[in-house]
Amino acid sequence: MKTQAQFASFDALDIRVGKIINVQDSLSKKPTYRLTVDFGIEVGTKVSCGAYKNYSKEDLIGKQVIGIVNFQAKKMGPEISEVLILGVANDVGETVYLRPNTEVSLGAKVF
Repeated sequence: MKTQAQFASFDALDIRVGKIINVQDSLSKKPTYRLTVDFGIEVGTKVSCGAYKNYSKEDLIGKQVIGIVNFQAKKMGPEISEVLILGVANDVGETVYLRPNTEVSLGAKVF
């Protein structure tokens, strides 16, 4: 059984809704995209790099996603990822983004 987390650990995370506004191939060796995500006025735009090639670039533009915006930036090969977009693996191990099921305001906090 995993160790139980304290609520304070969750409360320390700043989890918000953003909208993907740009998608480029990343410079890393793994098949990844470099996503620019708009998290609204308070947070602004941040870059996320991850192995999401099961999505086409066109399918990602304009999609809302959920991300942790207050982690330290992480070097991923030659790229710097500023935000962790949350997702789960599908049956074949591809990333599936967690997303609101209706449009919400950019920067809305997850609670």
